[in-house]
Amino acid sequence: MTDPTDDCAPSTPLLFSSRPLAQAYDVALLDLDGVCFAGEARIPHAAEGANGARALGMGLSFITNNASRAPQTVVDKLAANDIEAFAREVFTAAMDAAALLRERLDPGARVLVVGGDGVRRALEDEGFTVVDGADQDPAAVVQGWDPAVDWAMMSEGAYAIRAGAIHVATNTDATLPTERGFALGNGSLVAAVANATGRDYLAAGKPFPDIYRRALARAGGERPLAVGDRLNTDHVGARAAGIAGLHVLTGVSSARDVLLAAPEERPTFLHTDLRGLLEPHPRVTRVDGDEGHWWRAGSCRARVVGTALEWEEDGVRRRAQSGRRADVALDAYRALACAVWESLDAGIAPEAVSYTHLRAHETDSYL
Repeated sequence: MTDPTDDCAPSTPLLFSSRPLAQAYDVALLDLDGVCFAGEARIPHAAEGANGARALGMGLSFITNNASRAPQTVVDKLAANDIEAFAREVFTAAMDAAALLRERLDPGARVLVVGGDGVRRALEDEGFTVVDGADQDPAAVVQGWDPAVDWAMMSEGAYAIRAGAIHVATNTDATLPTERGFALGNGSLVAAVANATGRDYLAAGKPFPDIYRRALARAGGERPLAVGDRLNTDHVGARAAGIAGLHVLTGVSSARDVLLAAPEERPTFLHTDLRGLLEPHPRVTRVDGDEGHWWRAGSCRARVVGTALEWEEDGVRRRAQSGRRADVALDAYRALACAVWESLDAGIAPEAVSYTHLRAHETDSYL
């Protein structure tokens, strides 16, 4: 995965940039839940990062697997979190599902919605006829998360699918981040309908790459950067689409998850939050020495020794203790990721230490 700019050339296994990412890339494909907000809770530095990136000339495209909201509703939600956005910049999994169906059904075909206004609006915008019951002979059922989805609505979808309708899921996220934790996501509800019908379904949204490609076509960018919190959707989809990805630690996937990520899930840039768009990212290099080799990022370095993890920051060497939490400087985290990925790829599994708190740069603030 490479970037066309000279100072954003590939490093193994993370990319680097001597310029802020908002200047090295021309459009950010931003996830919403877990990146810009968390349910009704605000995410620290999200507005600073998103608005700051726009001020540096970066285009923004807000891409979400949450199909419950129409674009203007998304804009209003972002505004409540002090993030500037426009309806034309929003691309939802419901819109992706409607585009998927457009490739398979005739214009005006009847579609049953198991979801809310976001799904209904997306289908109507694509020219489909939205119906409410299986007795109206729909050609497809589109299922997207909405708090109004209940047993009756899901059962109506099951009746239509058993009668021959195509079943389309707007996304397959098992969970949805909220201010209270992780609630049932659309994927869990889709699995229930699929279990009842015994039929396969088509899936839109992330981690499938087409949602990024369609959103990018709308945004008009040439050097995109995907930004997400969830490895198995945001970053799997970005890699599948050949797009560089910035992971932030404000949502689902923790730093420990990043360190232990499979190759297809690995981001190409790491930061704690959306301030990562406003900063250069250091080159992470493999350095050989008398003690073996280390991975170095900035003034920090890290390595795997047997199955243990060691890192240095501020001239102090630290070693992880299994089962205990460690506070790690951002550059040390980047070096650790490269060291652990190298070890995993060689078939050596380091101790699974839970890195849930990372120090942001040289400050004393913890996220």
